[in-house]
Amino acid sequence: MIDRRQVLALGAGAMATPSLARSRRDAFLWGVATAGHQVEGNNVNADIWLLEQMKPTLFAEPSGDACDSLHRWDEDVAIVKALGLNAYRFSVEWARIEPVEGQFSQAYLDHYARIVDRCRASGLAPIVTFNHFTTPRWFAARGGWEAGDAPVLYARFCDRVARAMARGISHALTFNEPNLSINGSWSRFRPDAKALAATQAMIAAAAKASGSDRFSVLNAGDPTPMIPGVLRAHRLGREAIKAVRGDLPVGMSLAISDDMSVGGDALLAAKRRAYYEPFFEAGRDDDFVGVQTYERTYIGRNGPADAPAATPRRPNGKPYEPDAIGGSIRYAHRATGKPILVTENGIDATDDAERARFIPAAIAAVEAARRDGVPVLGYIHWSLLDNFEWLSGYKPRYGLVAVDRVTFRRTVKPSAHVLGQIAQAGGTGR
Repeated sequence: MIDRRQVLALGAGAMATPSLARSRRDAFLWGVATAGHQVEGNNVNADIWLLEQMKPTLFAEPSGDACDSLHRWDEDVAIVKALGLNAYRFSVEWARIEPVEGQFSQAYLDHYARIVDRCRASGLAPIVTFNHFTTPRWFAARGGWEAGDAPVLYARFCDRVARAMARGISHALTFNEPNLSINGSWSRFRPDAKALAATQAMIAAAAKASGSDRFSVLNAGDPTPMIPGVLRAHRLGREAIKAVRGDLPVGMSLAISDDMSVGGDALLAAKRRAYYEPFFEAGRDDDFVGVQTYERTYIGRNGPADAPAATPRRPNGKPYEPDAIGGSIRYAHRATGKPILVTENGIDATDDAERARFIPAAIAAVEAARRDGVPVLGYIHWSLLDNFEWLSGYKPRYGLVAVDRVTFRRTVKPSAHVLGQIAQAGGTGR
């Protein structure tokens, strides 16, 4: 039996940290986000890195050097500052900090602590994600989130990270979109039998390469047996972070679409019970809810439905609904009663002019919700950089900044200045 006191004991003796100045904590956060595996490069001890190398693999291409942000992070922070924003969300990589079970890298703890410190010195609030999809290869090979002691192992990691840098963190996120893995039955794009077989083959190859009979990854394979461990890991991880610094706001980000019923009220309620409510319950003692919205979804009597014919469309034919973020944050606040932090919102657009139009429209929807009384802490755009987008490789373009794949030269796009100008003005209506 694993006792929660095991986790709380990890933080025993931690030095008390002074509260952040109220003026800084109460300021609206205007920022951008990245994630370690997607921008750092050569995250060789991570589960996803191994899956990228397998034959067969579902990944369009390996992450490789990514954006080389492992070495160019100071340039990225400088760009965020130069745009006139006041927040930067990034993640720490568990696979770098604990590359072998029980062996922690002080050098990488110091590395991430330096990013926190540089953000603070630059006037940026560091929003730190403790787990953004990836886990160490050893963790996946021993059963991942299905292993009974996985939550305690994760809490131990959270304790180490918190001890190294909690003093300067603005807001902490334990997990990034842990509910995304169970979206399959609610998506119009369900994997077919061929895709499922390919996933199983990739996982089997990774298990063999790891010298194990298993390789458990949340976003590959059946997530059902993994979710209880993730939910408990969130609670224990939060407790471990709070044991180090009690006044640090902690939450988790969730994938929340703006769900609309088109005659499917019963199915919409069922989706919310399965897809959101277990995570809301696990976050009952959190300080805020992180909301990540990229679309509006429609639920009919028989399941997911196409957008109505009258829906505005992008040049590629996909729905154009930047105001979807307004509906999702209203729902999340109504369901939980908690403050909302928009931790991701953005658009995959090769034509940056589309993004430049999207940003003010999305922010206007956030501002409308705020005027109606929804306590929104900030708006964090995805993403700072054109980066590695998991199975899709480097084809998607979510970034405010283009990155040369050979030289890693950063080129700020016009849309980045649109966001910066809105931030400096304090919103679209000021």
